[in-house]
Amino acid sequence: MGRNNSYRRGAVFLDRDGVINRNVLNPATGEYEAPLTPADFEFIPGALDALRALRNAGFILFLVSNQPNYAKGKSTLEDLKAIHARLVADLVFNHIDFARFYYCFHHPQGTGNRYSRPCGCRKPSPHFLLKAQARFNLDLERSWMVGDRLTDIECGNRAGAKTILIADGALQSMGGTQPDLVAPDLSTAARMILATVSQP
Repeated sequence: MGRNNSYRRGAVFLDRDGVINRNVLNPATGEYEAPLTPADFEFIPGALDALRALRNAGFILFLVSNQPNYAKGKSTLEDLKAIHARLVADLVFNHIDFARFYYCFHHPQGTGNRYSRPCGCRKPSPHFLLKAQARFNLDLERSWMVGDRLTDIECGNRAGAKTILIADGALQSMGGTQPDLVAPDLSTAARMILATVSQP
């Protein structure tokens, strides 16, 4: 029996680093980047409450994250798995359910390991959003992509979802990639999303 499109649900797709958890200073590069160890993983204040509010409102939550540190030789796959395990443990402890976690480990300018190549899943490709749509019968027009990079916004735009750019301060020229909304943090973004939900 085919699925009834009237039951298609909205989702919120979230980038991870800089949206859900803090970026951390990498001494080797002098830049703020994704955490390299589980001990570095720290939720941004208010992020857990924002996720809980979105989930309670009926949105299905997905994580969609580019994680090229192994491809670039900055970490091991075991490091990446341990950081993810820390994220999942904290979400479970706080009773927040994600439907899927989608990671792209590839990078076209990597150090020569098996993930050092172009791929079809790295954002701004909408690959994972379309995969989730097919698997969970989602209505992407009622869904949101929230991220802190223009690649996140382009990803959401290409999938047909609405988009929110997490940006604190003045924005640089975005060219042809425009978010629907801009918010300083996930807490504000969640309030914006919830404000669009029709009241009975």
